[in-house]
Amino acid sequence: MTAFSVSPVPATAFPFTALVGHEALQRALLLAAIDPGMGGVLISGPRGTAKSTSARALAALLPDAPFVTLPLAASLEQLVGTLNIEDVLRDGQVRLAPGLVARAHGGVLYVDEVNLLPDALVDSLLDVAASGVNTVERDGVSHQHAARFVLVGTMNPEEGELRPQLLDRFGLSVALHNPADAAQRQAIVRARLAFDADPEAVVAVHAAAQAGLAASVARARAALASLQWTDAVVQHAARLALAAGVDGIRADLVMLRAARALAALEQADSVSMAHVDAVAELALAHRRTENAAGAAPPSGATQPPPTSSSKPSAAVGQGPASSQNAPEGDWGALPPESQPMARVRSTGAWPPKKA
Repeated sequence: MTAFSVSPVPATAFPFTALVGHEALQRALLLAAIDPGMGGVLISGPRGTAKSTSARALAALLPDAPFVTLPLAASLEQLVGTLNIEDVLRDGQVRLAPGLVARAHGGVLYVDEVNLLPDALVDSLLDVAASGVNTVERDGVSHQHAARFVLVGTMNPEEGELRPQLLDRFGLSVALHNPADAAQRQAIVRARLAFDADPEAVVAVHAAAQAGLAASVARARAALASLQWTDAVVQHAARLALAAGVDGIRADLVMLRAARALAALEQADSVSMAHVDAVAELALAHRRTENAAGAAPPSGATQPPPTSSSKPSAAVGQGPASSQNAPEGDWGALPPESQPMARVRSTGAWPPKKA
């Protein structure tokens, strides 16, 4: 069986508050930590953009949170667990061999290169992440247990994409890019070099900020259920989803839940349209379709006809550019020209191998 990693994040993990240039990612991870039922966060970006560092930093921020890594070669049983049927038959007791989702309860489940996982595994993982409950079934015996964790998936688009059906299942998404600003690159490098040289010193510098942010997340979790949406806020989310041309209503639901989590984090009394606007791109970026308002026309879309100033090479019905010779649907195209073929001189047989 393939080994998997289940461990608490070390005290010297890179501090969440020390991340540089990842404001959108930090917001998405915090919102997912406040309301894991949104479906987690998908982080897309090239190598070396701190995707895994950010996930570990989030786990270090949450109190006593396990950090569980799902390997690409994991099986479905390793993910969701299995039941010992022999124990059921012998003494009637259902004993669960816990999987990764059980071990990740209360923490972070990290999936690197999630786009390379089998679709069935991703589908089961997203089901548990959204519901917070894992159901294990074997030979007609069923068992359920809580599995509430922050799902963080990362991928490099150069290595392949997720199917749209699975992409939509992720609650929020953030696309990272290589930093193009020299000052920002220097700030990132300095932060990393300082941590590599003396991790304890960097952790100590950010200890107060880390503690304050962790307290804010705990307070937001407690206040989440008390915040409601007005009809105006729901209508605003629907308008944004329609403008993005999304399929289904999952985008609306995620937007509203993310807006509520942000309102709770900011200790607001209610969810406002401004909260929806602040989280809209996180919920819509990976769901936006070519039918979205202002989006480029899909490939193969009908192009506008030529203007009156355009002059065809020949009048319709005359010469080689007539409608009878032009390809259908390609107005004004010229017929292909024949190309002479040159005789290739024989080069003889492939030389024999030397003895």
